[in-house]
Amino acid sequence: MTKRGKIYLGTNTKMYKTIAETEKYLKELEELTRDIPEETAELFVIPSYTSLPAARELLKGSHIRLGAQNMCWEEQGQFTGEISPLMLKELAIDIVEIGHSERRHVFRETDEEEGKKVSAALEHGFTALLCVGETLEQRKAGISDEVLSIQLKMGLQGVTEHRRLWVAYEPVWAIGVNGIPAAEEYVNERHRRMKRVLEELFGREKASVIPVLYGGSVNPGNVVPLISQPWVDGLFIGRSAWKAESFNRLIRMVLQSRTE
Repeated sequence: MTKRGKIYLGTNTKMYKTIAETEKYLKELEELTRDIPEETAELFVIPSYTSLPAARELLKGSHIRLGAQNMCWEEQGQFTGEISPLMLKELAIDIVEIGHSERRHVFRETDEEEGKKVSAALEHGFTALLCVGETLEQRKAGISDEVLSIQLKMGLQGVTEHRRLWVAYEPVWAIGVNGIPAAEEYVNERHRRMKRVLEELFGREKASVIPVLYGGSVNPGNVVPLISQPWVDGLFIGRSAWKAESFNRLIRMVLQSRTE
């Protein structure tokens, strides 16, 4: 297994940061990372909905890609509180995050719903970032791989477009304020198994270009061991990336580790 040329590094700011805070953060991050070649690293930020118009304006011509945290599968209709693909398209959003742990476990979204969102995102030209992950109870029961396989197969049911598909593995027990960092060997094995599932769905050649990122208590102490794992294509970082200088530091650590 050889590492792909480009590394994927991004963050989702969840329900944090006002519009002004997001603008300040992105301006600093863009300036700090401007020298990084696009062919070396795919950098992306997924802020709150209200920040998207300002963020899009600020990132015009930037190497940093912009994403939305969620999206309805319908273009329009009686879906109070939802955001449609057409609304995000109007903002020229690049990436749509789908199936984050909090969407699944707090808002009770199902695998079937995530699948409809993935299909809608791809149909409308977005890059679909499908998040998957097992709970602590499922891990203790020894069914992590089965859970991840089901989430992938249901979330990608009927999907044929592979070039704009990303996957993020975020074990539920490893994310959030009280998250328990996963051992890099554990992460690597889950990624290896998930890539086998992707091969079942798309064939080896197509599956080989679908990046699988890890997210869950990534920090300066584990960022290099994690990204050094042969089956890890990138990192989806939480609060450790919510200050521009901190995210830049993590990015530099990752890129430096790939030159050693």
